This record gives sequence, C-alpha cells and structure tokens, in this order.
Amino acid sequence: MEKLNFLGIGPKIAVVLLPWLTATIIFSSIYKEHFEYVSGNSNILLITGIVLIAFGLVFYLSTIRLLLKGLKEIRLMTNGPYSLCQNPLYSSIILFIIPSLSLILNSWLILTSSISGYIIFKIYIKKEYYELEKNFGENYIKYKNETPEFFPVPLKKWFS
Repeated sequence: MEKLNFLGIGPKIAVVLLPWLTATIIFSSIYKEHFEYVSGNSNILLITGIVLIAFGLVFYLSTIRLLLKGLKEIRLMTNGPYSLCQNPLYSSIILFIIPSLSLILNSWLILTSSISGYIIFKIYIKKEYYELEKNFGENYIKYKNETPEFFPVPLKKWFS
C-alpha cells in the first residue's frame, strides 16, 4: 500500500481559488454598494456568518485531525466528518467557510468563490478517487457508494 499525499488536490484548487477569493474580497471592499446583500450593516448576516464560520472551522479541524491519523496509519477514514461526506476538507471550505465570509463581509460576489471552488474540485477530484481505490480497493468502493461525495447530508445512511 502506498503512502497517500497529505495535500491531495488542495494545491490545484488553491492556485485558482485563492486569487479569485482575494479579488472578490478586494472588489467587494472597493465597490461595496454594488455587491451587498443588504445596504448598510446587517446584524443577522454577521451573526449567521459567525455561526457558519465557527461550524466550518470545527468541521475543517476535525477533518484535518482524522486525515492525519489516516495518513499515519495508512487507513481509510470513514468516521467523524468522513461519515457525512467523502470530501469534508473541501466541503468545509467551499460550503461553510467561504459562504460565511460572504455573509460577514455582506457581499454576494465573494460567494462566487464557492462556485469556482466547486467546479475546480469536480475537475481534479478524480485523481484522488483513483489513488484511494488503488490503495483501499473494495473498502473504498463500498464507502464511495454509501457516502455522499461533497454535500455533508448522508440521506442514504439516515433513511436505510
């Protein structure tokens, strides 16, 4: 069994996503009135953003902890965040952290970073799936068939 790459496709996503996110934050700051959800300050957006970013960071950090353990033991992780979706690390950033920034900064333009991040994820993720199947075989195929790819809502598990 090969040792898996800790970074996975993360650098490929980051090369496009980080400049895009940075640009949307800059444009949102300069042309605030063009990209606001609501005019002026909104406590509801701010509070929702803070709650969402807290959840996203907990999801992200618990995923990192399990990922490191799985890489050290060369073991397929299927518990914790990995029981909710196959890619909780990418999900936490694209579905929770970036949208929370969008709410905190009151800018719908920042939310386009999640869309571009998801598109980049879909383009490159096949390489990770190939490595996982090569290393974990039937165990990975079973996990892949039973667990949602990206959105952490395992309806199949809940209703079976």
